[in-house]
Amino acid sequence: MNLNQRDEQLLNGNFGPAPQMAMRILTQLGEVVGADEMLDVEQVHVDGCIYESEAHLDFAEKLAALNARVIVPTTLNATSLDLRHPDAWGYSAQWKSKAQRMANAYLAMGCTPTWTCAPYQTEFVPKFGQQIAWAESNAIVYANSVIGARTNRYGDFTDICAALTGRVPKYGLHLKENRRGQILFELVNIPAALLRDDAFFAVLGHFLGKRAGDQIPVILGLPRNTTQDNLKALGAGAASSGGVALFHAVGITPEAPTLEAAFGGNSYERVEITLRDLNDARAELSSANGSQLDAVILGSPHFSLQESLRLVELVRGQKINLSVEFIVTTNRIVREALHARGVLQTLTDAGVRLCEDTCILLSPMLRKEIRVLMTNSAKYAYYTPNLIDRRVVFGSLRDCVASAVQGRVVRDEGMWSAGREE
Repeated sequence: MNLNQRDEQLLNGNFGPAPQMAMRILTQLGEVVGADEMLDVEQVHVDGCIYESEAHLDFAEKLAALNARVIVPTTLNATSLDLRHPDAWGYSAQWKSKAQRMANAYLAMGCTPTWTCAPYQTEFVPKFGQQIAWAESNAIVYANSVIGARTNRYGDFTDICAALTGRVPKYGLHLKENRRGQILFELVNIPAALLRDDAFFAVLGHFLGKRAGDQIPVILGLPRNTTQDNLKALGAGAASSGGVALFHAVGITPEAPTLEAAFGGNSYERVEITLRDLNDARAELSSANGSQLDAVILGSPHFSLQESLRLVELVRGQKINLSVEFIVTTNRIVREALHARGVLQTLTDAGVRLCEDTCILLSPMLRKEIRVLMTNSAKYAYYTPNLIDRRVVFGSLRDCVASAVQGRVVRDEGMWSAGREE
């Protein structure tokens, strides 16, 4: 690689052992991916703050012990513990200790304690065209697609290395020429009512990820009033079932004002998406059959304020069945906003529990008696069977609330039924 003077100084240890260690890792990454040089990043989002193994903890504490300090604004992903309510979820003493040590190590390095997998819904929103280094798959695809910032799919360890040096290899989605669409997905005869349903976007994302793999999909036919939360659900699904780090929605996302602009001259394959295709994808998201329901889990990615306010209206005046645990994972900003609006109590009165800072997929917070859960998240539905050994029923937010109130799985099949006809 062609390194500039500061890169060489970092490698030589002029700025200390922690940046030196980080730069060694980044230059090795650059050599593996065939990058010619490094580039500056202005913002980092760290996913490695989750306690997943002793290696994660050792790495973080080693850097902290070397007096590592981030040199660009650096936010933190959801961690492995509800840090403000560590005794509320049945964590073991050992888990609490190690997860807290992980958090402390990253705080010691100067990271901002956002503790959310949706940093794009905080004040730390990158700008269009800005070079960043984000980890966490849903955050990456959202930043690239909906905001138009530029990041590759960074993972644990490389994320904090970018924060300590302000540098990453110059390759992939950092380069404009690599951001053009590669495969077209056109929605065909999808009912208008379904296009307004939150479940549609999660299911579409799941379908896209499986079909596109790591290609850049372009979507034609989404309604112009598609919301940021809709795009969040779509991207999270596509980044889970596939390796999607960027998608373009024609007329909606910033790099796709037209079909021609989205592809930028690339030739492409065209794939039609029918209601039958979506029904098949929806069926794949449920690994449980029957009416048994032990929990409703929402918030992957973390529930936004708008999603939370919709939930408030759906549960207002109702009670969650005592046989069902109802948990929403979100961040501190959303919880405080709900409290300020005077509606947090509405959720509490209905039997909804809010969990901050963390995610059920990487935190042992569910009681062992919970075997079947329901969610409106394609990401939760995709990962839950393997990561936490539970079965899942996928449904819309309205389905989730109705099921929790009745204490059994109920789903409105009306909008989806036409896709099952022969």
